[in-house]
Amino acid sequence: MIEIFTTRQATMPSTFDNSSGFTLLEVLIAMAILALSLPILLGLRNWDLDLQSRAADITAATMLAQEKLMEAELSLVYAIGETSGDFRNPPLGYQTLGDSAERAEKYRWKRIISTTPLNAVREVKIQILWQQGLTEEVLEASTYVFAPTTGF
Repeated sequence: MIEIFTTRQATMPSTFDNSSGFTLLEVLIAMAILALSLPILLGLRNWDLDLQSRAADITAATMLAQEKLMEAELSLVYAIGETSGDFRNPPLGYQTLGDSAERAEKYRWKRIISTTPLNAVREVKIQILWQQGLTEEVLEASTYVFAPTTGF
């Protein structure tokens, strides 16, 4: 006679399955990481916006300085001294397509013409000034021009 014995394992239904979700500790760690990183990322975004604004101001000031340098180079008289003004009036030859009332209204310029060791050469410095928050920013460009004298 052959006897067959079978054994059954008793399986109990598990109410906790480890692979079905996150533990409370994992969720708390993820929230802590987010709480630390989001303010830093938002601060970097604001800093980036400030840098972009400053770059736009420097670009505009550079173009305005180039305009004033060209005016100085085209001038035939180079009186030694300092002159200043703003950019409300367009330069000669400037063509407007519309209202130019807001043309670089926050910028001012200063032109300083000084002598050099060579009598026929003048140094022309152009400073573009504008207010950036509580500080006054300055961009300076310079060139040398030939100023013929009448004593030859």
